[in-house]
Amino acid sequence: MREPDRIIRLKTVLSRTGLSRSTIYRKIAEGTFPPQIRISVHGAGWHEYEINNWVADPISWRPKGEG
Repeated sequence: MREPDRIIRLKTVLSRTGLSRSTIYRKIAEGTFPPQIRISVHGAGWHEYEINNWVADPISWRPKGEG
């Protein structure tokens, strides 16, 4: 059975990827990293499965719909 998807925050994404904050946002702008999603007025996070997919294969990761 598949685990439910979780939303993870920036601190967790930084530790899992080893990237800096500025690199993450640059890669989002380039379309080479999963974009964050809004979770509140002043908060954002990432789908954990998207980060796991990126960590597993960052070179061939593509946003959904571009595969």
